[in-house]
Amino acid sequence: MTKQKNQKEKAPQEIIERLIAVNRVSKTVKGGKNMSFSVLVVVGDKNGKVGFGKGNATEVTDAKNKAFESAKKAMIKISLKEGRTIHHDIYHSFCSAKVYLRSAPIGTGVIAGGPMRAIFECAGINDIVAKSVGTSNPYNMVGATFGALKSLTSPKIIAEKRSKEISEIVKRRNLALNNTAENKNE
Repeated sequence: MTKQKNQKEKAPQEIIERLIAVNRVSKTVKGGKNMSFSVLVVVGDKNGKVGFGKGNATEVTDAKNKAFESAKKAMIKISLKEGRTIHHDIYHSFCSAKVYLRSAPIGTGVIAGGPMRAIFECAGINDIVAKSVGTSNPYNMVGATFGALKSLTSPKIIAEKRSKEISEIVKRRNLALNNTAENKNE
């Protein structure tokens, strides 16, 4: 009985894959043009692990496979608040892409466009409000979104760094949120 439980626990999570962009690129050489394809893919386990990868090949399927393998190797773990949203609001820029990510209450859903929506779905983020400013280039948007997700911190990590209890950190955050809400109402 315990062996079956251990096997179920060790079974790898199902990784989902989202194709973000496919570009046909060509290189002009002495004999003519060499055509190839560039693919951008996002993968995740819908439980806080997500990654992205790029692949180049002469066939779309080969490029997609390369991107998928690259994305699996580059997966990062993000801590989620209540398993559904991010812990705090954050801003990040990458090249000319700027993204604003805000945590949202239960039932809000994923309010994001383009590549950001695919990233949040693969990561398992169910409630978030995201805005991209600047370029709509998917490569830069993915880079900015992943930069923001990497720099997220949970109250547990902050409490460990400051040698405090988690309850102190969360209490201060709740007080700050209540004060800002009162100021807006006045």
